[in-house]
Amino acid sequence: MRYENTITGKFIDRPNRFIAHVEIERKIETVHVKNTGRCKELLLPGSTVILEDFRNTRAGENRKTKFDLIAVYKKRNTDQLLINMDSQAPNKAAFEWLKKQDYTFIKPEYTFGQSRIDFYMERNDSQGNIEKWLLEIKGCTLEIDDVGYFPDAPTERGVKHLRELAAAAKNGYKCAIGFVIQMENISKVLPNVETHAEFGKALEEAMQAGVEVWYLQCKVKEDSLEVVKA
Repeated sequence: MRYENTITGKFIDRPNRFIAHVEIERKIETVHVKNTGRCKELLLPGSTVILEDFRNTRAGENRKTKFDLIAVYKKRNTDQLLINMDSQAPNKAAFEWLKKQDYTFIKPEYTFGQSRIDFYMERNDSQGNIEKWLLEIKGCTLEIDDVGYFPDAPTERGVKHLRELAAAAKNGYKCAIGFVIQMENISKVLPNVETHAEFGKALEEAMQAGVEVWYLQCKVKEDSLEVVKA
């Protein structure tokens, strides 16, 4: 997925989970934050952030803010790690990647049980039978010592999805949870049990029920996010 217009700024503060103050072209702007998670380890005063710029666009005419905060550079040892923190980007990038695979049918936002699962897919197995897949996508923005972790805040919704997938797997569906890793050079995501132990337990139970775990590694640029390896 690609953003049309991007610009660099300096993060100042975040009054609430929906907006932030960013210095852009020597002016303080109020911007929309496209991630309602805590992101406390990312959005630090003075951090370089990337914004989608809606000035001089038709989409920007009816917006309260002219910018979306979509990515941040995180200081790590002697370098800077670019992290896409747009919560809508993982599903878009995953959908683009899925369309390049051998699925014969893909339906986003599929209602199953009491949940809306991100993707339902079909493909033929080696005997020509139709495999029915359910895939839930989670974006990973939390990195500690070169390992990704999820979630960065408690997620009852995530636990619910895992239990739905586990039930579906027991009833013959092929099921997977896909972690879209929104940074480069991270190949694995572990459950952040210190933040939400129940998610870790639900993930283990889902795996025991046959749910696969996919680590979707990405190419991350200031203006794009692309799944390149699974």
